[in-house]
Amino acid sequence: MRSKPNGQRLDNRRASIADEAARIMMERGVTDYRLAKAKACERLGLSAGPLPSNEEVEAALAARNRIFRGDSHHPQLRRLREAAVSMMRRLDVFNPRLVGPVLTGTATEHSAIDLHLYSDAPEAVGAQLGALGLEARAMQFQHRWRRGEAERVPGYRFYAEDFEYLAAVFPERRRAQAPLSRVDGRPMQRANHREVARLLDEEEFLSAM
Repeated sequence: MRSKPNGQRLDNRRASIADEAARIMMERGVTDYRLAKAKACERLGLSAGPLPSNEEVEAALAARNRIFRGDSHHPQLRRLREAAVSMMRRLDVFNPRLVGPVLTGTATEHSAIDLHLYSDAPEAVGAQLGALGLEARAMQFQHRWRRGEAERVPGYRFYAEDFEYLAAVFPERRRAQAPLSRVDGRPMQRANHREVARLLDEEEFLSAM
């Protein structure tokens, strides 16, 4: 029996790791791509070698959402996006932007709603959350920019109506520039509440056709 060419074996290996990493992210709520790939290799009994890119894992995650979650994925994604719109309107003074899996459509049942807020006084965000009756925990978020620049920015983690939110607070000077995505290394996709609401309207129109 002829053995598979080495390139095909490597492709199969990468695909297997990507699929297992996506399963771990979906079922266990792991959000770190590197950790998910390491756990996948351990689970598959694979030693060090070529690993799939974050984009390959993201594609496998999207495929798993379609195949295994089926009809339940879109209603859950819609609820997350509706919650995001509602919260962004309540925090409109900070020019909020939705980013991450809830925007791109790869969110799982474990996904938080990721927001980017803009203020030169991060404590003002905490005060606003408190005024809204939301108990928030202060955090630090690590982000990368072009030319290899990295920055730690303050932010908050909070819950509202059973949804988890992660809100990074950037200085006003950063509003025109998106940090780099962990998935593909390009500037993150971002959307304000009007753009997300428009996305929801488009989805509703298509589902009614």
